[in-house]
Amino acid sequence: MAQGEIGFVGLGIMGKPMVRNLIKAGYSLTVYDVVGTAMEEVAGDGAKPASSAKEVAEAAPVVITMVPDSADSEAAILGPNGVLEGASSGSSVIDMSSIAPASSQKIGAACDARGVEFLDAPVSGGEPGAIAGALAIMVGGKRDVFDKFAGLMEPLGNSTYCGAYGAGNTTKLANQIIVALNIAAVGEAFVLSKKAGLDPNVVFEAIKGGLAGSTVLNTKGPMMIEGNFNPGFRIRLHQKDLNNALQTARELGVPLPFTALVQQVVGSLMNEGKGESDHSAIANFIEDMAGITISGK
Repeated sequence: MAQGEIGFVGLGIMGKPMVRNLIKAGYSLTVYDVVGTAMEEVAGDGAKPASSAKEVAEAAPVVITMVPDSADSEAAILGPNGVLEGASSGSSVIDMSSIAPASSQKIGAACDARGVEFLDAPVSGGEPGAIAGALAIMVGGKRDVFDKFAGLMEPLGNSTYCGAYGAGNTTKLANQIIVALNIAAVGEAFVLSKKAGLDPNVVFEAIKGGLAGSTVLNTKGPMMIEGNFNPGFRIRLHQKDLNNALQTARELGVPLPFTALVQQVVGSLMNEGKGESDHSAIANFIEDMAGITISGK
């Protein structure tokens, strides 16, 4: 039995499994994406395709958006044929995109002016977390609105209330800084080990239970060792997040020297055409400098 009508805008690598998990949880989904084949895929799981974000909002009182960047969120929610054009007073928008906090604040203010509830609720966990319904969801907005929709987010992962509009995306930027620097550190450690003649698999097993152990090491280390950079979270999206982190840091007067360094590494990989690779390919930059591959391929 359907628990309620939910709209969903954005059916990329994260959006599709999120829609499927909501359907499995008993919700009725109306969906939209600029890519028609993406809508066809989830239509096979029971979702109802729409012709625009506006039509999604007309069909469902609660709309989740999951798009790549700030401009995309603003277009999907505030733009022509966007969510707010189809929403009614009392409707709700949950933007689960990873965008600049200032953009979330702008969208939140526009929603308030229309009597529409808003949460910024970016996620971490990549495609594996989206598929498993095990995403970390960082939420900004009004506390009572978060409490109202905490149950809706349960099929997607674990949600934490972080503060007012933009707080979810500020927390996500903190997350992305830690992830990027951790991936770079893992890449350097494995390149050093391989260059010294050690088996990276042995090094991984030896260190993963100690202080160096982390979800990043456990998830991305094996990918580096296998030379498998198929995307769970793409380089180009992490570049976007680091750009947003540095922009926000400039606005707040906070120096982020190590984040800036890794952002330059990611920019180099983008120039090499690796934007669609998994962000574990940050290790490729270190491999290239050392003249060796962790996998031996």
